[in-house]
Amino acid sequence: MKVSTLLFAAASMAQASSLIPRQRASLCELYAYWSGNGYELLNNLWGKDTATSGSQCTYLNGASNNGISWSTTWTWQGAPDNVKSYPYSGRQVAKGRKISSINKMPTSVTWRYDNENVRANVAYDVFTAADPDHPNYGGDYELMIWLARYGNVYPIGTKERTVTLAGRSWDLWVGWNGAMRVYSFVVPSGTVKSFSADVKEFFRYLESNYQYPSSQQNLIGESCTISTARVYQVGTEAFTGGPATFTVDNFSADLQ
Repeated sequence: MKVSTLLFAAASMAQASSLIPRQRASLCELYAYWSGNGYELLNNLWGKDTATSGSQCTYLNGASNNGISWSTTWTWQGAPDNVKSYPYSGRQVAKGRKISSINKMPTSVTWRYDNENVRANVAYDVFTAADPDHPNYGGDYELMIWLARYGNVYPIGTKERTVTLAGRSWDLWVGWNGAMRVYSFVVPSGTVKSFSADVKEFFRYLESNYQYPSSQQNLIGESCTISTARVYQVGTEAFTGGPATFTVDNFSADLQ
């Protein structure tokens, strides 16, 4: 993975740069990667081969111990129901943290799209597995929190119910991705462009209502980081459309 530093005008990121010290990186290659200050950023173009045309670059705009600011610009055509990419920022955490041992998973994010005429989502993505050394591109369980759904894209599985968590309503979709059980909490309408919550609240709901085995599941991630770290992350799954730029003005996350 190659990461090249880049200097460019910061006018469009004035709000974010007032919160996070300025750093710059440009990630355009498949799985190009940056990490620092307890956060990481991945140009995760895992489904690009299903596209008939397109490209994507992801840019670090700033990072500190308090959060990360970044953006990604993409355009993809072909196979409209296939995800082409999931560029994301992730919070690095120590290996071997069982969900039951975590009291809180506080997080906040503010984001925007400059073109909403696309097929895409904006979502948190958290993987867990009984094996703490499980390959970190999947797990036994996947928890997603969809903050936006553009162009009639859908989560895996079927909608089972509407629940209230973190002070708002969510449509809960449940399904399988191979052998991995997937739970997706989807905002029923509109978008949530400023979100603050305790992700542990979602796990508690699954434990109470879906027999999620929190005492047996370790927090893992989907990154290419070193084996002693795992993450939970937020980003955008791009299907088709563009050119479009997705900007995260600030993402922060922690474990307590």
